[in-house]
Parts: sequence; C-alpha cells; structure tokens
Amino acid sequence: MNNDQLIEELKSKLKTIITKSYKDNKPELEKDLNTFLETSKEKLERWIILFASGDLTEEELEWLLKSQLDLVALQALQTAGISKIKLNTLKNNIVKTIFKFIIEIIIPSV
Repeated sequence: MNNDQLIEELKSKLKTIITKSYKDNKPELEKDLNTFLETSKEKLERWIILFASGDLTEEELEWLLKSQLDLVALQALQTAGISKIKLNTLKNNIVKTIFKFIIEIIIPSV
C-alpha cells in the first residue's frame, strides 16, 4: 500500500466534492484542502495502517477523523461569507469522505 498514492487519490476525491458546490472559490479551496491534508497526512497514514491491521475499529477510526474537524480551516469560504452552518456541513462531508475512502481501500483487501 503506497501511502503517498492513497493521499493523492483522497485529495482528488475531496477536491471534486468541494469544488462542485463552490466553483467560484476553487483555487482557494484547493489550497485550504492541501493545507489540511498536509497537516493531517502523518495521522491519516498511521490510522490507515492501524485500521488495516485491525488495531482500530470503524467507530474508533470515525472518531479520530472527526477529531480533525477543527483543522479543516476552509479560510476561502469564511472570507467569502459562507455561513457557519454550511461550513460545518462541508467539513462533515470532508470527514465522511475520508472515512468512506479508508473503509473502501481497506475492507476489500482484508
């Protein structure tokens, strides 16, 4: 399992989700997303390994991912005046996408 490749694939999925709803802010959002993924990369890699080895349950993985919500800054959308409710919804969608992505890559290989 190549972690850099997994992170790049995840980045691609997240960019698609974010930019569907916020095309006008695409470059800024991609920058915010890259910052988040770089900040969380080490943790994500560690959690993927732990989940793959069975040392983390799905519930524990989901909880750990949710702990990263505050790191998703989305500064571009805050500057654009997007409501906190929409920002939180988008942050939750990002975490759900990461969770589903990890589950999909690990479960078939178990």
